Amino acid sequence: MSRKLLFVVNVDWFFLSHRLPIALAAQQQGYQIHIATGLTDRLEELRRYGFVVHPLVLDRSSSGLGDAWRTMAELWHVFTDVKPDVVHLVTIKPVLLGGLIARLTAMPAVVVAISGLGFVFLARGGRAAVRRFLVGALYRLALGHPNVKVIFQNAGDLQIVTRLARLSASKTAMIRGSGVDLAGFAHLPLPGGVPVVVLAARLIADKGVLEFVNAARLLKQRGCNARFALVGTVDSANPSSFTDVEVSRWVGDGTVEWWGQRPDMPQVLAAARMVVLPSYREGLPKVLIEAASCGRAVVTTDVPGCRDAIDPGITGLLVPVRDFISLANAMESLIEDPALCQRMGDAGREFAVRTFDIRQVVHAHLQIYEELIGKSQGAGDSGRASRKGTL
Repeated sequence: MSRKLLFVVNVDWFFLSHRLPIALAAQQQGYQIHIATGLTDRLEELRRYGFVVHPLVLDRSSSGLGDAWRTMAELWHVFTDVKPDVVHLVTIKPVLLGGLIARLTAMPAVVVAISGLGFVFLARGGRAAVRRFLVGALYRLALGHPNVKVIFQNAGDLQIVTRLARLSASKTAMIRGSGVDLAGFAHLPLPGGVPVVVLAARLIADKGVLEFVNAARLLKQRGCNARFALVGTVDSANPSSFTDVEVSRWVGDGTVEWWGQRPDMPQVLAAARMVVLPSYREGLPKVLIEAASCGRAVVTTDVPGCRDAIDPGITGLLVPVRDFISLANAMESLIEDPALCQRMGDAGREFAVRTFDIRQVVHAHLQIYEELIGKSQGAGDSGRASRKGTL
């Protein structure tokens, strides 16, 4: 019988954008792929790949205990029905709740992907501090499985979670991001005409959207000849999301353009002079490694995840977080110096080839699956041998 690999992800589109190549490669290696996820409109797409889909009622915006209990009950049924050889937990709620259920149902092997620590670790104030304390306790419980590998995308997250969960080094791995298809995101010449500066992300405060808008407004006041484009949608399930009305107001006053959600990111990047992401914190942002692969200079913030996605001063520029004036100055320096943009973009492509090739990322995941399955089978054989010896 084929081995079963179960992904647990908060929403279907995130799985398709960030984990699909891993699932397809595992499928080619003989794994039967199961996905437990919240659904939008991507169910048939998942099924066309031959995956078995288990819908979850997973409200990303809720932090209530009632919703958590319901999700854990759903996961209990999925885990016990599927009986996977490996459970791969992705995004914060699946990691915390799925990790607990994986221990309670004695799953043989668990892979945990820490792809960013989320707004709990960004929020300020007393309530946020209490939440961080509680989340830290949950991490210790969720990541306490005896046969677990926790994958981190940057050293900052590794340090924090390792301390919170008291993880040993043997239970951690570093894989820098979700990888990029170097052929699909080909090295492109810089476009002519008026420079286009792109921020591609969900339109939430934590991505630095307001800083980008304020920087664009400042540069227009300075007479800078450039276009500034937001590529993405609002995310009503996220507490820091902007609204359609707010974004439309920015467009209406001429500060930015809004291109919406785009499935053709290589074409978006082909139109851009540079890519900007003034995020407050990330795992390792996919858009920045896609930008590097296409040969685009990057301006981003000096925070965990973002700083790990570039070679500072070589492939892009780092600016202080929440500082739109520094952001505007960095953007302006690249707008006015296309030769510097070209050099940074060329260096970015070389950096992507060395560091972010999707084939390396997929291979690393498949090795982890095999390692954990081997350990679980060895533990089972040892237990059987031990019981046989006592008869």
